[in-house]
Amino acid sequence: MPNAKASLLIVDDALSIRMVLSQILGRNGYTARSAEDGVSALAEIRREVPDFLISDLNTPGMSGFELLRVVQRQFPSIRVIAMSGAFSGDGIPSGVAADAFFQKGRGFDDLLKMMKSLPPPERRAQQPAAAPAPVWISRYERNAAGEGYATIECSECLRTFPKGLNGTINPVNETNCLYCGSLVSYMILHSDDQASLLPFQHERSSQTPALQPMREL
Repeated sequence: MPNAKASLLIVDDALSIRMVLSQILGRNGYTARSAEDGVSALAEIRREVPDFLISDLNTPGMSGFELLRVVQRQFPSIRVIAMSGAFSGDGIPSGVAADAFFQKGRGFDDLLKMMKSLPPPERRAQQPAAAPAPVWISRYERNAAGEGYATIECSECLRTFPKGLNGTINPVNETNCLYCGSLVSYMILHSDDQASLLPFQHERSSQTPALQPMREL
């Protein structure tokens, strides 16, 4: 039986699967939490990083494929098991960022053996995460109404969303991701003005300009 402190997060949009897995794994010494989709899972992970993540690949909104990409990049200590009924066999499906694959419909004993076989990661000192660097946007465009907008990629969930730019554009700007709500810092390097095709420049100053809210479209 694993260490009673070993924790895991189960991600599946089916409540019955989340409940069954939580009960079975709980009886086998794991502390289980669950989430119904990728966005909810990221919120749970940020609240407390689990030792294991078991995620269905087909979830609404942010899919399991997207979730596992983010986890692999930002939380490499988590041991990840992808789960699906759309793939067969023991091999990890192509393009899936996971340490192992569990086919739905197989016995739960196989899942327990799989979890025990995954080597524990090296323990790392817990340090506050550094603030992410601003996203660099090469240029922004204008819509039919002449209003400026840019397409921004969230550094947390890796999804893109449009952002209206009607207002003051500072050297570094901030907005919230439309999908996961994370704060995203961004810099506009070029404008859509033909007279301003050089990289965005700002004068060095001992005083950082205050960020001002911009009206979204």
